[in-house]
Amino acid sequence: MKKLTLCAIVLLLALLTAACGNNGGDGKGSESQTDSASSKADQTDAGKETASEQADFKKLGDEPLKLSFYSTSGTMPDIEFNTIIADPIHKKYPNVTIERITPAADTTLEEVLSTHTPDIIYSTSTTHQKVIRTGAYEDLRELIKTHSFDVTRIKPLLWNYVTEITKGKGDEIYAIPFNSNQHVLYYNKDIFDKFGVEYPTDEQQSWDQILELAKKLTRTENGVHYIGLSVDNLTGLAKGLGLPYLDRETGNAAIDTPEWLRIFELNKQIFEIPGYITPEGTWNWGRDQFMKDQVVAMRVTWLANMVGPLEELRQQGVEFNWDIAPAPNFEDQLGKTREAQVHTLSVNSQSKHKDEAFQVIAEILSDDGQRIMARNGRIPAIIKPDLDKEYGLDIPVLQGKKVQNVFIGTPLQEHYFHPFETDISSKLTDAAQDLAVNGLDVNSVIRKTSDAINKDIETLKATYGNQ
Repeated sequence: MKKLTLCAIVLLLALLTAACGNNGGDGKGSESQTDSASSKADQTDAGKETASEQADFKKLGDEPLKLSFYSTSGTMPDIEFNTIIADPIHKKYPNVTIERITPAADTTLEEVLSTHTPDIIYSTSTTHQKVIRTGAYEDLRELIKTHSFDVTRIKPLLWNYVTEITKGKGDEIYAIPFNSNQHVLYYNKDIFDKFGVEYPTDEQQSWDQILELAKKLTRTENGVHYIGLSVDNLTGLAKGLGLPYLDRETGNAAIDTPEWLRIFELNKQIFEIPGYITPEGTWNWGRDQFMKDQVVAMRVTWLANMVGPLEELRQQGVEFNWDIAPAPNFEDQLGKTREAQVHTLSVNSQSKHKDEAFQVIAEILSDDGQRIMARNGRIPAIIKPDLDKEYGLDIPVLQGKKVQNVFIGTPLQEHYFHPFETDISSKLTDAAQDLAVNGLDVNSVIRKTSDAINKDIETLKATYGNQ
């Protein structure tokens, strides 16, 4: 028994000595052992951290998955959705399917988001603030960090816009720019040829030059009424100067300015082209008149508003002779085109597959994903000038077109959209109608429209509070 006790004491002393040596003795050997142990502990902790991070999300493609996609605004025919989003993802991840939510045409986004939970939300500047109100956007900052998504690859004029959405209110990141929707001038060569008028040049032209062409092309021939120019009226023209509709601080109308006066006067000039307004009072000419009826000679509008629909029309067997020129601007603004509308992708805050949805977005923003988009008629969101050379190569409707005219001129960063801006935009359509057919002069229309906007703003503030 004594021998056993003595052995136990010796063993205990040995353990105590070793413990003292490992806890910071003065010898170099002790320090080395401590550093080594600490290093191993750090590596173990780092390994646990990495393992934990990896366990925190499922990698896209590891298991069968269906994700839903909802477009809140903008033009994206099914052919584009499949070509640039659903098909490339499914090709790379065969067990991942992206299905589109397509509600009835008269369904509001608020109704859709209250009855559905789309994993991925596609938006434009016209709907960002409305979606924010619903609470459907996930703050992407943690997902960006978790998935090491490099935001510096995105063009500054696009990234700066999405950070402006919530600047000073919490600085959340609700959206990732998906593509840059820029403006061009589409023209129907058949109409120009019919009336012996020279096409718009491949250099950017002024509004005065384009108006002269429009006057020559607005006429009736063999019972067909041709319109020389369609411009999306006040809201479209204002994008050439990057003008907001509302004051950012007060939320009140911001259209009584020298810059807006230029826009109203230009729109009035267009309406005053002889024959522009029909005897029946038709004054608002748009995509269908250019693309389907083929009676509009020139249309200045968003790139994405036309390319997808024109390809869809081509596949239906309807084609005509059209081309692309740079978007015009005021003489003192030549070199600049219009605001580049930011199309974005977001993750739903209620999605059960946030990590996988974000990985889909990251794939679409990869070099390969953006190349697919460029080759199919959309301008990439990432900084990669070489993709401009591939623009439109894979979409049949752009073959033989002057696609490099898309890149002439510097696009403006889209102005900050006040949360109520989209709600009152119809007042600018009313204003255009006052200019076109209701006999009001420019100053009267500006006053009337400002009053109407401010009245609506009072109601919106009472409903939603100051935003």
